[in-house]
Formats: sequence, structure tokens, C-alpha cells
Amino acid sequence: MAAGFFALLDDIGTLMDDVALATKVASQKTAGILGDDLAVNAEKSTGFVSSRELPVLWAISKGSLVNKIIIIPVIFLLNIYLPIAITIILMVGGAYLAFEGVEKIMAYFFHIKLHEHQEENLETTTSSLEDSEAEKKKVKDAIRTDFILSLEIVIIALSTVLQQPLWVRIVTVAIVALLATVGVYGIVALIVRMDDMGLKLIEKSGGKGILGKIGNLLVKALPVIVKILSIVGTIALLTVAGGLFLHNEKYLHHLLESFPSFLASISIGIAFGLVVFLVVWLIGKMVKH
Repeated sequence: MAAGFFALLDDIGTLMDDVALATKVASQKTAGILGDDLAVNAEKSTGFVSSRELPVLWAISKGSLVNKIIIIPVIFLLNIYLPIAITIILMVGGAYLAFEGVEKIMAYFFHIKLHEHQEENLETTTSSLEDSEAEKKKVKDAIRTDFILSLEIVIIALSTVLQQPLWVRIVTVAIVALLATVGVYGIVALIVRMDDMGLKLIEKSGGKGILGKIGNLLVKALPVIVKILSIVGTIALLTVAGGLFLHNEKYLHHLLESFPSFLASISIGIAFGLVVFLVVWLIGKMVKH
């Protein structure tokens, strides 16, 4: 009886080792997209009044979890019964991300806005974001973008464990998805609350000494980081979008295989984004007339 019990424990330990190893490999494979995910979501989670930052971030985080709860079973089923649908979904998602990235560029440089609620200059949008409708729209936009990034994270994670038993695949992908949400939005929460942490350090130290200097640095650094995140987030959108097309369209992959990966991805992202932007812009003009 005791021998059977310890044998069972040994089997459980071996299975957990399999999951741990599979999760490690999957996490390494998704590290790049997680970095892009962080940049995009950090940019989208800023620009709210201080009192609304954490509630909004919590709403986006919950939306991200719901996204993954929906995505994981759907992707597993499609992988078994209709694999081509995964490629189509990724391409459509890539087109949306490319459009969103180009839309930001067009709004910044040419002041062409296709959405009235779009806020590009984060420093000047605080008062407008006090309106609950504007806040809800931005939260929905962030959750929609997260859905596409989550799709790629889940698909990449699944691709690393296709040779494993079904239960290992399910547990591994679920763990990676959970870590992605907790990790990304945990870091974003630290970023958006930098100024509050800085102010507390200044109050505690009276603005003097090492704590005072750190506090002042945190307060002054936040606006700079927000601007950087806006730029990095846009670049990440275009890079991820281009990567989705390059990895799923053989012709494009072979055409640009001699180019550096980053340059090829962002070029394709901009090209597709411009096409989609132009189509949406023309449709908008036609509808108005």
C-alpha cells in the first residue's frame, strides 16, 4: 500500500516536471511577443486621471483574462479540426494591429483621425478621459488589442508543446496565458503608479537625502516614460502585425528573408496598415457623402 502511494507521488512529480519543462520552453518562445504586449498595453493603460488608473487597469486585466479563457479552448479545437482558420484569424488580427499603428502615425503627423475618441497626446487627454464614456471606449480598445496579442501568445505557446500529451498542452498553455496577464499588467501597474510612489518617498524624506532624490526622479521620469511608451507601443503594433504576415505568408517570408527580422516586420506592418487605413478612410468619406 505504502509502495503504491509513493509510486503515485513519483508519477505526479514526473508529470509536474514535464509541465515545468514545457512551460519553460513555451515561455521562452513567447518572450518576444510578451515584450511587445507589455509596450502596447502600458501605452494604452496610461492617460487616465490618477484616481482612475488602477480601476481602469483592473478592468483591462479582467478583460485580458476573459480573452484568454475564450481563446484557449477555441484555438485547441481549431488546431484539431480546422488548422487553416488559425492562420486566417492571425492575418485578420495582423491587419487590425497594422491599421491601429498607422492610424496613430497619421493622427500624430497629419492630424487625420478616423475615430473621434482617439487620444494621441497623453498629457492633454486627462480632462477628456474623466468622462465615463471616453474611459469605457479606451478600455474596450485596449481589451480588443489585447485579444489579438493574446491569440498570438496562445498559438505560439501551443506550437511548442504539440508533441506532448493533451493534458500537458492544456496546462502549459493555461499557465503561460496566466503568467502573461499577471506579469504584463503587474508591470504596467508599477509604471502608471510611479509618480505616486515618488510623491510618497518625497513626503517621507521631506524631499531630502537619497529617498528624496529617488522620489523626485520617479515623479519626473513618468511623463518621459509615457511618451516613450507611446512610441514603443506604436512600433510594437506594427512589428507584431508585420510578423504575423511574414510568419503566415510564405511569399512574403521568402521575399524579405534577406532583411533583418525587425526591419522586415515593421515594413510589412506599415505597408498593410497604410492599405487598410486608406480603405477605411475612403469608406468613411463615401458614407459621409
